[in-house]
Amino acid sequence: QVQLVESGGGLVQAGGSLRLSCAASGRTFSRAGRGWFRQAPGKEREFVAAISWSGGITYYTDSVKGRFTISRDNAKNTVYLQMDSLSPEDTAVYYCAGPKKDGSSWKDPESYDYWGQGTQVTVSP
Repeated sequence: QVQLVESGGGLVQAGGSLRLSCAASGRTFSRAGRGWFRQAPGKEREFVAAISWSGGITYYTDSVKGRFTISRDNAKNTVYLQMDSLSPEDTAVYYCAGPKKDGSSWKDPESYDYWGQGTQVTVSP
């Protein structure tokens, strides 16, 4: 049984920071890409960031570039999303996903086999 468990969400004021974690169990994802997505009320799930298995390649959606940083610790089977300079527009449920299917798009939710339950991030003005 594969499980992805997110943690680290919460309520923060605009300009603040949060660090999300996503721990995988039941299967080793060390040689596969992983991603973060988010879904705000009334909106579709959107790509936020992704990271290659080595951690050497990262991708970000334009709206978070320079503010969010994705990283991973393969020894712990965990991926992180450091979120700085948060704004109310970042309010959403954040989901981690993995592993990414070989040859598929990093930004397409269909490229990932498993998903976490989501963690709420709320940024107040």
